[in-house]
Amino acid sequence: MHRTTRRSFVKSSMAGGLALGLSRVGNSAAPAASAASPNSEVRLAIVGLGGIDIPGSVGGRGRQLIEAFEKVPGVRIAALCDVDQAILDHGVALVKKSGASPAAYRDIRKLLEAKDIDAVIVALPNHWHALATVWACQAGKDVYVEKPMSYNIWEGRQIVAAAKQYGRIVQVGTQGRSSPGLREAFEFIRSGQIGKIRYVHVIVYRQRDGIGKSAAPTPVPPSVDYDLWCGPAPMGPLKRKYLHYDWHWFWATGNGEIGNNGVHYIDMCRWALGNPKMPRRLFSFGGRFLYDDDGETPNTHVAFLDCEPAPMICELRGLPEKKGAKAAGKHRNLGIGILIQCEGGYFTGTHPGGKIFDNQGKEIKEFGSASVGEIVATHVANFIEAVRSRKADLLYAPALEGHLSAGFSHLANISYRLGVAAPHEAIREAARANAELADAAERCREHLAANGADLHTSRLVLGPWLTFDPDAERFIGETAAAANALATREYRPPFVVPAIG
Repeated sequence: MHRTTRRSFVKSSMAGGLALGLSRVGNSAAPAASAASPNSEVRLAIVGLGGIDIPGSVGGRGRQLIEAFEKVPGVRIAALCDVDQAILDHGVALVKKSGASPAAYRDIRKLLEAKDIDAVIVALPNHWHALATVWACQAGKDVYVEKPMSYNIWEGRQIVAAAKQYGRIVQVGTQGRSSPGLREAFEFIRSGQIGKIRYVHVIVYRQRDGIGKSAAPTPVPPSVDYDLWCGPAPMGPLKRKYLHYDWHWFWATGNGEIGNNGVHYIDMCRWALGNPKMPRRLFSFGGRFLYDDDGETPNTHVAFLDCEPAPMICELRGLPEKKGAKAAGKHRNLGIGILIQCEGGYFTGTHPGGKIFDNQGKEIKEFGSASVGEIVATHVANFIEAVRSRKADLLYAPALEGHLSAGFSHLANISYRLGVAAPHEAIREAARANAELADAAERCREHLAANGADLHTSRLVLGPWLTFDPDAERFIGETAAAANALATREYRPPFVVPAIG
């Protein structure tokens, strides 16, 4: 093993264009592309198409992005890449329906050698995000990378450095940043009309089933190059029914629900707070309850992130509201989204926008009319606009913000992974310093009890309070060594994320 060391919205965004002039490919710095003709074509490669026929109709983000980018004027899907030949063939057939004839690659390294690709869309599993993005930057390609931008904290900083060093445009797929409704709402909040922000709250109550239990290793599908699929991660035996999508729930390849859906809402909360650095102090607790399966990440997770100018609380639930229910429940009438509590009122909402209420629950103002589809269209068009203009400051979701928002989820996971099973009394004691956190802890206990979980035999995991230096992006204090070890990883040669700068 090798260890590394340390504007305008839909219509205006989709108009016009300058293509890239890329002249060099390889693992050294490529010259920044310069503006060409307004009518030039931007040639994209989609890397990672997602599983087909996964239960719950989940996954397939790469295929969704094919459809989104095909609608942007002056863009051509020139290539597709996936380590699963069956999925790759399916994707090529999909693109051909629109009249294009994309090249097909199994290995991203071969794709990055192609001189007819201007930008790469990275929709791979999380453990591949950083390596694919850094390699693409080194090869002179711009990058749109799905959330979370990184698999760990150290990787995120390498992506930020690579975008700067190689002069590349790097956009993150946190499309909430392209929401005009949220933009207006946050401007209203920051105007002080309902007082200072007291805290922000991420709510992701999304019911999920367990992934099943394997008595023995599962055969890898014959259409998959498993060495390439594992890439930077250990190449261990497959122990789940579905290779695709269920990687989210294993620490070697995914970041659990807080790094999956949670990072969208963490990013929105950071935006509302003025884009703070990572917190100086944090802790989390949770567990994987009532699933008899091989998954490792929690299906119940609460985190407290003490950032400036106000703290962030994250609550994620995969169980139903109560045993036998079909819905996942709500907190303050919010099932999935963000709550921003101010002195004189609060905001609740999600991607399209939301509403401001006074503290008695009376609606004050509503923001947003764009659909999620329109917001996604704006987000991908914003990336193309920045690619054509070579102006990274046009990006709604640049690499730095993607790194910091992903970092919040990584910090919460690190506290959880360092935790130990504890009785609820210990959870209550750890949470009592903050009233909202204490309330979240009590509601968590009630939620698990409503689902029939016995907290005497199936205890919550209580993570330690961690102290973090947001400037150095390193843990400090008595738990620093163990926590810093989880801020990076061991890489499997030759799939080693380069240290940049």
